[in-house]
Amino acid sequence: MASIILNTEFNQNMNLFLFQLKARMNKKIIFSVLFTLIIASLKAQDNYEIQVYGAETVKANHTMLELHSNFTSEGTKQVSDGELPTNHVFHETIEITHGWNDWFETGFYFFNTLGNNGRTAYVGSHIRPRVAVPESLHWPVGLSLSAEFGFQKAEYSANTATLEIRPIIDKKIGGLYLAFNPVLDQSFAGPDANRGMIFSPNIKGSYDLTKKIALGLEYYGSTGPFFHYDPYQQQQHQLFIATDLDLAPKWEFNAGYGFGFTNSTDKGIFKIILGRLF
Repeated sequence: MASIILNTEFNQNMNLFLFQLKARMNKKIIFSVLFTLIIASLKAQDNYEIQVYGAETVKANHTMLELHSNFTSEGTKQVSDGELPTNHVFHETIEITHGWNDWFETGFYFFNTLGNNGRTAYVGSHIRPRVAVPESLHWPVGLSLSAEFGFQKAEYSANTATLEIRPIIDKKIGGLYLAFNPVLDQSFAGPDANRGMIFSPNIKGSYDLTKKIALGLEYYGSTGPFFHYDPYQQQQHQLFIATDLDLAPKWEFNAGYGFGFTNSTDKGIFKIILGRLF
């Protein structure tokens, strides 16, 4: 009789254990599925031109030709909002900027991507007029304002028509250089079209190690609409260790490696900017 009672209690305990184990496994499966869906729905990055702007415009009657080359060493690996993944992709952007006088310039961009699995293509183009406070006025800080508008293919940016308003403030204090770009982004077509202006601040600080070499940090972020900011992991926060070389008066060189800190930010990007003034 005691043996029967013990077997009954054992079976009841075993059934309870299996039930609890199954419940825990189901919770883990549900959590994993939800987590995957959340990650897949996060906003992707547009890493075609990674640059904190200085206030100075291109000199009158001169043209600056720049090549922005970026390689994503650790990026997205799944299609999100119809966008192709960014992992192990090269972005090549050609920027042509002409200075009309000492306070006005116009820039043109041609975005391209190079990658496997059908990810090599011309992506889109932008135009960017910019006005600046002339240096001849001797303001205590550099100040300019650009408005960049254009289109890009949906496979590479879910927001296919966008406007960027970029105020630019900078200051040189001895060997220290500081620049702040409190950028506002507006989408006219795509998932962000009805979200209003999105705040995307860029900040740079560098120090001249020599007359030719400067070393510093560059921050790039996107926090969501004003007063309705996205949850932290859906925001974009990226920090670059970067260097600027001043090897010749008509040449420009900037290079750096960036680290992403949120789920919606590519985790690793290497960038080079090479420019030549004509």
